[in-house]
Amino acid sequence: MDAPAGALKPLTLGCVLAEVALGFPWMWLKMWCISTVVWCVLIPLQIWLLACKPFSDASDPSPVPRIKASYNFGKSFLGLDKCNACIGTSMCKKFFKDEIRFENWLSPRLKLPSDYRQSYTGNYTDDSESWRQVEISRLMTKHQHDLSDKRICASIPKVKSCSIEQVLMKTERFRKWSLAKRLSPDLVQGLASPVLRCPSQRLLDRIVRRYAEVRDAGSVFMDHFTDRDKMRLLYTLSINAHPIVLQIFPGSEGWPFPKYLGACGRLIVSASTSPLKEFYNTTAEVAADLGYQLLRIIKSMRSNDMNYLFYFTRIEKYTFGVFSDGRLFIKDSSTVGIIDKQDGYPKNTPEVEHKDIFSCLAANSDTKFPSCDTVNEKQNLVMVCKDVLPDLLRDKFSNATQQKISQVLKLCVDDALPDHKTMSAGEALMDLLQPLRTCEPQFVYRYPDCKYNNKY
Repeated sequence: MDAPAGALKPLTLGCVLAEVALGFPWMWLKMWCISTVVWCVLIPLQIWLLACKPFSDASDPSPVPRIKASYNFGKSFLGLDKCNACIGTSMCKKFFKDEIRFENWLSPRLKLPSDYRQSYTGNYTDDSESWRQVEISRLMTKHQHDLSDKRICASIPKVKSCSIEQVLMKTERFRKWSLAKRLSPDLVQGLASPVLRCPSQRLLDRIVRRYAEVRDAGSVFMDHFTDRDKMRLLYTLSINAHPIVLQIFPGSEGWPFPKYLGACGRLIVSASTSPLKEFYNTTAEVAADLGYQLLRIIKSMRSNDMNYLFYFTRIEKYTFGVFSDGRLFIKDSSTVGIIDKQDGYPKNTPEVEHKDIFSCLAANSDTKFPSCDTVNEKQNLVMVCKDVLPDLLRDKFSNATQQKISQVLKLCVDDALPDHKTMSAGEALMDLLQPLRTCEPQFVYRYPDCKYNNKY
């Protein structure tokens, strides 16, 4: 006999009442109660668990995930809908093949982060088995990009629709770029990036020769550049030259910058670092090691084999970063200017700079940079001695050592001192910090080499 529809309730009391009222044999009633519990409790529980599965950690490094992650944020999130007013497309296949994964809070089922966020943590693979952490970032926040795009559309008479790329391609500056065989100083005049404030032909040739978002790189001439390639390079230099600096001065050659991996739309992918600020409360050994590395970087910025002078226009909390192996790098090069000392120190010229829409795209386009002839070799050292090293080295060492460090830092920030005395103070501080460094496995970047070096 079929059970009445009203009797299907997963309650023990209901089963007992049904037995009394209907006179069912106990064995059949027991089987009916068990099946009711299974359908009403276990099945919904299984469905609930499956529904929660997509929220699992997307950074799980397992080579074959049980459920393939999906990051279909669309062209808008990547910025591909604005190309070729973008950075490049060299990394898009990695995104589409799920070989670059965002952290789990960027799951497509979760709300996207604020438009004011500029960087995201992710994982990257070349073989689907080994994963490494990377940083996925914009040259500006999405909010700033939107404001920049509005400036572009506002630069032309009102129309029903505005193509960012088409507006920029019709400008006088891009017309000159499209006809140019070689990138020359006049083509970048007026752009807001500090890298281009004092450009030499040697530096611009290096940019063209090492530009990673174009095929057949290696020539100083732009014959192999399409209009699309020229637009992307011009747009990147106008917004933020950070990815260009990573390409032309790679860490593999000893330059103090993280590795550039590629771009997709308006997102770039680079090696991941932790901000130096996170190490302000670290141990004395780590602080001494990072302080020493920082001073070595500052020294290399004014004295290197290529005879370039790198100078900071300002230092911010995310300017420096630390790799997982303990190495210190310049995490953000957007505030770095470059002077080519091989061509002689450039003189300040009274000529009015060429300003156009490309001059106004960067977030810091209103910033007043120092003229080329006022940049001096000690200013980087003064900045780090004032804004970074006191927080990193404070209250870490014995009283006698701490006093010596404080005395040297006071000399280092004294603007009245001539350049050579300020740099001598920097050398003295390096001499103080060097013996405080220890040889331990936690300093992966120089261990075990330091085990066999007498200075340790």
